[in-house]
Amino acid sequence: MGVDIGELLTRSTIEVSDLSLDIVAIDAFNTLYQFLSIIRQRDGTPLKDSQGNVTSHLSGILYRMTNIVEAGVKPVFVFDGKPPEWKSSTIQKRTETRENAKIKWAEAKEKGLAEEAYKYAQASSKVDAVIVEDSKKLLTAMGIPYVDAPSEGEAQAAYMVKKGDSDKIASQDYDSLLFGSPLVVRNLTVSGKRKLPKKNIYVDVKPETINLKESLDVLEISHSQLIDIALCVGTDYNEGLEGVGPKTALKLIKEYGTIEKVLKAKSIKIPHIEEIKEFFKSPTVTDDYSLKWKKPDSQAVVSFLCAEHDFSEDRVTKALERLEASSGSGQSTLDKWF
Repeated sequence: MGVDIGELLTRSTIEVSDLSLDIVAIDAFNTLYQFLSIIRQRDGTPLKDSQGNVTSHLSGILYRMTNIVEAGVKPVFVFDGKPPEWKSSTIQKRTETRENAKIKWAEAKEKGLAEEAYKYAQASSKVDAVIVEDSKKLLTAMGIPYVDAPSEGEAQAAYMVKKGDSDKIASQDYDSLLFGSPLVVRNLTVSGKRKLPKKNIYVDVKPETINLKESLDVLEISHSQLIDIALCVGTDYNEGLEGVGPKTALKLIKEYGTIEKVLKAKSIKIPHIEEIKEFFKSPTVTDDYSLKWKKPDSQAVVSFLCAEHDFSEDRVTKALERLEASSGSGQSTLDKWF
C-alpha cells in the first residue's frame, strides 16, 4: 500500500513520550490493517470471538491506544471515504492478492510451514465494513474522536495538520507527504519487536518522524517534484515507469524538472497523469468535523468487548483504569490538554 519513496526521506527516531500533548491524526485504514496483520496466533489465524468474528483490530485499538493516550498523545482516527476513480485497478489488485494469499496460507498450514503460513496470513488481511463499524463503536466508547473523510483519509489528515487542528499524521505509508503533511510519524501503532523475514532475529521498531521540508531541502527538490518522483515510482493511482525505483526517479526529475518532461522524452504515457497530480495537490477534504476527547464510557467498553466479543473482563478493566486516568474532555486548538 502507498508509494515506495521511503529511502529518499530524512527521518528521526523518537520516543512516544516525545509526542506528549500532540494531537495526532491516525490513518485509520492503514492502522487497522496493521493490527489485523500483526495481532495473530502462531499459525496466522487472527484473534476471533466465539461467534467467529475477527477481533484483532479491537485488541489493537484498546491496548495500543491506551498506551498512546497514557503517554500524553491525543489521537484522532481519520477514516477513508470514496476513493478516486483511478484507484479502482489498485483495489482490484489488492483483492486478488488477498485471495491468492488465502490459498497459499492454507497450503502452507497443511504442509506445516509455520513461517510461510504466517506471512501469507498477514497478506490476507482485509479492512471491511464490519471492522470499520466496530472500530468506530469502540473508539467512541473509549472517548477517542474520529473523522470521516470524503475521499482519502491521508489527504484529510494532511489537511487537518496544515489547518492546525492536528500536529502530525501517524501512518506507515508515505502518501501523507504527497498530500502536503508537514510532519508524519511512522511506527506509532506498531512499535516493539519485529522478526526479520526468514531469520530468527528480532529488531526494535521505534517511532520515527519525517519532516517534509527537511526532506525536500536535503533532496534539493520542490514538493511538486516529490509528487513527480512518486508518480515515476508508482502510486495507488498509477503504475510506475518500468524499472524505475526511488533513486532513479529522483535522478530523472532532477534532470528533466517535471514528470511531464520525463514522459515526453521517453515517449511514455501515464493515464490521468494531470488529474492524479492535481489530486495530490488539491484533494477532496472537509471541514465538517469536531475534535473532542472524553472520559471513556467504561460500561459501554466492557459490554461491547466482553459481553459481545469474549474479551477478558479483568484485562479490559485494567486497560480502562489506565485510560481513564490519562484522558479527559476538551476541545482541540483551544487547549490541547483541557
